[in-house]
Amino acid sequence: MLDQVPLFEGLSLDELSVIERHAVRKSYRKNTVIIERGDEANTLFVLLEGRVKTYIADESGKEIVLNELGPGAQLGELALLADIPRTASVMTVDRSVFLVLTKRSFLQCLADHPNIALNLIRLLVQRTQVLTESVSNLALHDVYGRVIKVLNDSAKEEKGELITHSLTHQQIADRVGSSREMVSKILKDLKTGGYLTNTGKRFIVQRKLPAKW
Repeated sequence: MLDQVPLFEGLSLDELSVIERHAVRKSYRKNTVIIERGDEANTLFVLLEGRVKTYIADESGKEIVLNELGPGAQLGELALLADIPRTASVMTVDRSVFLVLTKRSFLQCLADHPNIALNLIRLLVQRTQVLTESVSNLALHDVYGRVIKVLNDSAKEEKGELITHSLTHQQIADRVGSSREMVSKILKDLKTGGYLTNTGKRFIVQRKLPAKW
């Protein structure tokens, strides 16, 4: 399974098997916090199955979601490399399975396999780009524009239809920095206009979403 993880791209099967022997496979239920902002960094998580969100929360519990990640993502590497406390929290959105490497094992992997270091640089650049786009989105778009971006980014083609992964109104609100009530009103209007339908917690984009509300 590691041969499908971008962090380990370019490694031979023998090299991957060595890494897997030094790792522990762990499964977590939905809505489990696996990394807490401010904690000491001592492990790297590689997501094999499921989805997670990275976020920052204040003392009142208000959250800003930085990103949602799927299989293949690595989590917690920045704090390990910089030897600093965790910079953000991570929670499972679905039941998720991880491969967990201790700090010592991860640093040894970097020393033994230069390809991993090169892959890590590339992935960190990509993550920086995503965060830059997220900050720009918050600064330059109104709530409606941010909701539309979440829907468009989440929608993937399935049997000729554009369908998002499971999204609650609250999850969208956390992503766009708004209230659940405002998000619900926007989604209701899009459904009334025939732009959007839903099946369970997944939204189906029926036609191009309008740029303005």
